[in-house]
Amino acid sequence: MPTALITGASAGLGAEFARQLARRRADLVLVARSEDALNTLARDLRSEYGIAVEVVVADLADDRGVETVAGRLRDAADPVDLLVNNAGFGLPLQFADNDIDDEVRHLRVHVEASMRLMHAALQTMRGRGGRIINVASVAGFISRSTYSACKAWLIGFSRWANREYARDGVTVTAVCPGFTHTSFHERMGLAAGEEGVPAILWLDARDVVREGLRDAARGKAVSIPSLRYKAVVALTRLLPDSVTSGVARRGRV
Repeated sequence: MPTALITGASAGLGAEFARQLARRRADLVLVARSEDALNTLARDLRSEYGIAVEVVVADLADDRGVETVAGRLRDAADPVDLLVNNAGFGLPLQFADNDIDDEVRHLRVHVEASMRLMHAALQTMRGRGGRIINVASVAGFISRSTYSACKAWLIGFSRWANREYARDGVTVTAVCPGFTHTSFHERMGLAAGEEGVPAILWLDARDVVREGLRDAARGKAVSIPSLRYKAVVALTRLLPDSVTSGVARRGRV
């Protein structure tokens, strides 16, 4: 059976990746800070699908946490076939008003941890084959504070790595959803409707994950779930930054 390691697996898109992969009978390694939530999800998935589920409690803003997960990815005796870099969190868009330590944690989780885990995964995937999915965002195509910058890095690196490691049988895909119904916004203290975003722009987590897994299986470097967001990204290539950054000040993708 293939094995998938998912970070940020306790809720939101991470938990949805776990459910859909379990449905496909993949064994799982679930990573997050929330031990109770991970154990509950693991128990439910084992019971429903009869798969093996390993729980790794780790904070990816911490060096020890990253190394714990990286060590699991480097284990050639029990290799991981699919890495889903999903862990992350949001901050208010006003960079100068944010605590700089929070900004550094934000950068470390979204960029440094993802980079280190990709590097570790490649040690056992090259030549054997494997897939890496980096959960980015449509925000990575738009200028909007450090969240946008982090996601832009993931998109750019995924494009390069997908070409570079195709010869070794490894695909790397940046999945770029728009506004998606998960607990992401709740953790920022935003209730439903506070984003000021039209209902038509909201996506369902199940659709995002289904399309992301499909595009990764096809070897695509970038996956943009839904036609409406494909159109949004196409527009960002035509409109000046002054327009797109102004629009992007509303909400968080």
